Amino acid sequence: MTETAKLYGGSLYTLAAEEKLEDRLLAELEGAAALFKQYPDYLRLLSTPSLPKAERRGLLEEAFGKQVHPYLLNFLKILCDNGTLRELTGCARAYRVQYNRAHGILEATAVSAVQLTSAQLEKLRDKLAKTTGKQIDLRSRIDPAVLGGIRLEMEGVQLDGTVRGRLDALHTSIESAVL
Repeated sequence: MTETAKLYGGSLYTLAAEEKLEDRLLAELEGAAALFKQYPDYLRLLSTPSLPKAERRGLLEEAFGKQVHPYLLNFLKILCDNGTLRELTGCARAYRVQYNRAHGILEATAVSAVQLTSAQLEKLRDKLAKTTGKQIDLRSRIDPAVLGGIRLEMEGVQLDGTVRGRLDALHTSIESAVL
């Protein structure tokens, strides 16, 4: 996430929090980011400097005007005018980070070699909630390279309880051994 995305996304969150619109703008912002990801040609069109700003703003108004809150529409127009509309995904991420911090939510990803059952995920979510004192937004991802066990990724920290992690640690230990 770039500094630009942090600045814009954080600013939008501050406005949304002041107006008690955090939930609505979060959903709409993430939806808009998903649409631009799904239709990259539209993003390229809106980022074309040869297209006058008024036309680009009109295209945004036409596409989003009736579907999103005016604050978000204006936010999109500002990004478009400043040539930073490509930062929208990062802005949405920055907004989400601020939202989670304000609402005591911790995002975590459980990486395993096989799909975890819903019961296993629920048990892990409960354990993390008790340990951290936060509400846990838990996702799972499959990575056969872990071989077994679970690696937890949360807030830039990895807790590695995988077979792959243990093998790598053993390999490092053997390499560093003085004979």
